[in-house]
Amino acid sequence: MYHTYKNGFIEVVCGPMFAGKTEELIRRAKRLKYAKQHYLVFKPVIDNRYSLKPEIVSHSLLTENAILIKEASEILPYITYDLDAVIIDEAQFFDKAIIQIADDLADRGLRVIIGGLDRDFKGEPFGPMPELLALAEFVTKLTAICVKTGMPATRTQRIIDGKPASYKDPLIVVGATEFYEPRARHAHEVPGKDEK
Repeated sequence: MYHTYKNGFIEVVCGPMFAGKTEELIRRAKRLKYAKQHYLVFKPVIDNRYSLKPEIVSHSLLTENAILIKEASEILPYITYDLDAVIIDEAQFFDKAIIQIADDLADRGLRVIIGGLDRDFKGEPFGPMPELLALAEFVTKLTAICVKTGMPATRTQRIIDGKPASYKDPLIVVGATEFYEPRARHAHEVPGKDEK
């Protein structure tokens, strides 16, 4: 007796800002295209740092067309029988529904490739990312280079008026080099974190 198995699984590409997460998603999209696989790319509408167009954009300005959505459930109407893969960028900005949606899509046989920050500016697990990491069959954890030490950076430092942001500052402030820089563990500063 022969069994046919579906091919679905979840891959997560994570790390701090400036580690090349979106660039890696674009690289995987190009490989899917080369293999003649059908895929769609989604990103949160809140992420308009480099482009107002419907596309994902790396810090090095590589691009890939994308569908802009506000909530994770908006992915579902785009799922068709001939789709092989779904790429979701900046997953930390989505609601918790992204967890079940990613799991269901993988169960249906799709390759689900997710990119996002695993930690927020406070150094704490960010949004739905911890659960997505736990569900993923494959995890690629990227690092950047710490601007203070030159060591591998695993954290994202938020800078406001030249100083580290306070623990009590708003969780989401969309930006790039004007607000953020990569830092190693021991160079990451969050004033007020000990008082939480």
